[in-house]
Amino acid sequence: MYNNQVIDQIKNILIGRGETIAVAESLTSGHLQVALATAENASKFFQGGITVYNLGQKARHLNVEPIHAESCNCVSEKVAIQMALNVATLFTSDWSVGITGYAAPLPECSVDQPFAYYAISFQSKILRIAKMDSDKNDPMQVQIFFVDQVLKDLQALANSEVRQSSFSSRDLNSISSRFESAGPLSTSPSME
Repeated sequence: MYNNQVIDQIKNILIGRGETIAVAESLTSGHLQVALATAENASKFFQGGITVYNLGQKARHLNVEPIHAESCNCVSEKVAIQMALNVATLFTSDWSVGITGYAAPLPECSVDQPFAYYAISFQSKILRIAKMDSDKNDPMQVQIFFVDQVLKDLQALANSEVRQSSFSSRDLNSISSRFESAGPLSTSPSME
């Protein structure tokens, strides 16, 4: 179901460097955690993860800022960043991933096709913030597709020296300010 070759490469890189990873998921509903846990000797690099499917749990466990999160139905770059940075702290990991989005269209929120935002951090610095789209119809296929894309990106980042060029906290404040004027969306906890 998951790309075992990419997972093994991530495992080998992180174990080889003595680094660890933790993940915070929403729309992928634990698939990212399962994928990483399928690796042989996963406990040597995978610290664990958390699935937070609604605003209350994102705010409570990952300190996601609730006013912004409510304004965007918990789906934004800022939310993904906060999830990634705070899960690293929660699990004391070097690497972390935060992912949030929609696994299916949600017309009442003007969501015509599935999409997700994800953030990857290393040692409390954001290395990647990205948005993914999917044209798949089945929510589980969408979840697996997003997991595979995140894992490929994680593998590429872990395998490169791009870790030196990361976002500073000033950059994150700039990103945060872009969302202050966003209008509210209806909340639908079942699709976050």
